[in-house]
Amino acid sequence: MKTNKIKFGISYVNTGSMLHSLNGITKFLLFMGWVTMVLITFDIRVIFGLIAVGLWLLKQSKVPFKVYKPLLMGTSVVLIMNALFMFLIAPQQGMEYMGSQTVLLPLPGSYSITAETLFYLATVTLKYFSMFPIALVFVFTTHPTEFSASLNKLGVPYRIAYAVSLTLRYLPEVTKDFINIMHAQQARGVDISKNVPVFKRIRNVAKILGPLIFSSLDRADVISNAMTLRGFGRNKKRSWYSLKPLQTRDYAVLATVALVLAIGLMNRYQAESLFWYPFS
Repeated sequence: MKTNKIKFGISYVNTGSMLHSLNGITKFLLFMGWVTMVLITFDIRVIFGLIAVGLWLLKQSKVPFKVYKPLLMGTSVVLIMNALFMFLIAPQQGMEYMGSQTVLLPLPGSYSITAETLFYLATVTLKYFSMFPIALVFVFTTHPTEFSASLNKLGVPYRIAYAVSLTLRYLPEVTKDFINIMHAQQARGVDISKNVPVFKRIRNVAKILGPLIFSSLDRADVISNAMTLRGFGRNKKRSWYSLKPLQTRDYAVLATVALVLAIGLMNRYQAESLFWYPFS
């Protein structure tokens, strides 16, 4: 029986790019500022700008396209399905926001396709997509330990920061365990391909998840014992080997983020309408 080759998940990729040299605090604040900007704006011009800059930063990370190509395709499919469901649930939402109605394709009931609806769906879909490049940039260029050190530097208790670091660090290990267990079960005749009925496939997947859960619990127990033996959590503060001081380029990036975010907030509260619609 032919086994399935599964590759999924994203993790830190050290390509030695300029983005890798930035401080973890800088990249975390850049990510949070980016998300804030996306949440407060419905201006498609700003969204296009965010997408362009995000894709440029993703290219500057020097991570090969084949690494995140499956994620890009999967995200695109999910966003298209989301837009379709939005139209089915609230077909007149775009007209309500734009304040006009330009019917392009008459359909029964309230499901006529209008220019306002298409513009609304395109804006919301691109708005969601604009967070995709910066999320990949943050994950690809920030080591889990560096990220946890940055969280602790920003005031997050080091126990919580270290828990985040462990989670990010061992996700790839859990992925490898899942693949190894899946191949072992397939060698024993457990089929999870499309050749078997859905309910049988679900039962077969449970045969993989069971050993995976127990192996993950065993690894967690080993890590917990090792941390206890080393006195982790005894002191109120701790130092971080990977913590780096902020440099000139970090301050420049942070200043740019603060300036762009301030302009975005001013534009949001001064705008007369939520959406920018050029055809009204």
